[in-house]
Amino acid sequence: MYDFLDKVVLITGAARGIGFAIAESFAKAKATVLILDLNQEAIDTAVNRLIDLGGKAAGYMANVTNSKGIEELFARIIQEHGKIDALINNAGVTRDNLMLRMKEEEWDLVLNINLKGAFICSQKVFKHMMKARSGSIINIASVIGIMGNAGQANYAASKGGLIALTKSCAKEFASRNIRVNAVAPGFIETEMTATLSDEIRAEYAKVIPLNQMGSPLDVAKLCMFLASDESTYITGQTIAVDGGLTMH
Repeated sequence: MYDFLDKVVLITGAARGIGFAIAESFAKAKATVLILDLNQEAIDTAVNRLIDLGGKAAGYMANVTNSKGIEELFARIIQEHGKIDALINNAGVTRDNLMLRMKEEEWDLVLNINLKGAFICSQKVFKHMMKARSGSIINIASVIGIMGNAGQANYAASKGGLIALTKSCAKEFASRNIRVNAVAPGFIETEMTATLSDEIRAEYAKVIPLNQMGSPLDVAKLCMFLASDESTYITGQTIAVDGGLTMH
């Protein structure tokens, strides 16, 4: 069991889904968990759930694509909590469509939130981690960023870009003892996949060597490892949590 007592962990897009599972795991490990999301009601619900579990949590409504807003918010968080030990760039959206039908707005929205948002948050948090000379940044990528997928050119480009951003930031930030890694989930059981039929679920499982879908907890456990002192010699890596789907 990891112990994140006195550690401050900031997670974007954490009011629900995989982001909330990550937040829940860190809260159970005694971290102070800061949730960033777009919907105040969802944020409040998530924060209250973490507090009910006995965790320490606070929520902030923010748009990760708003550079000035994020800079001001991070400065406020440093004032309120003293530091940010780990940033998990989880905020993301999909707008799936075939290339020939994809609208520019669908492309722009996905690239802005999934890639530009991670760029902005990483850039702004680096200023604070640099002074502390420590920190861990974890980008939630996807196996789609490694293998591509029909109908998801925008999403694949955003997640592939996120993997490349991870490597560049790892090289730039290493001298300040700040590590940057990416986690690439495969087929994970979420609210979205819960609506899939048994037949489709079975088809997915067939292409996964471990023959099953993963859980949000599988992703959360890797994030905890990468944010902990157990991984101090690991940076610039993209680790797939995919049951073997993308093994080379």
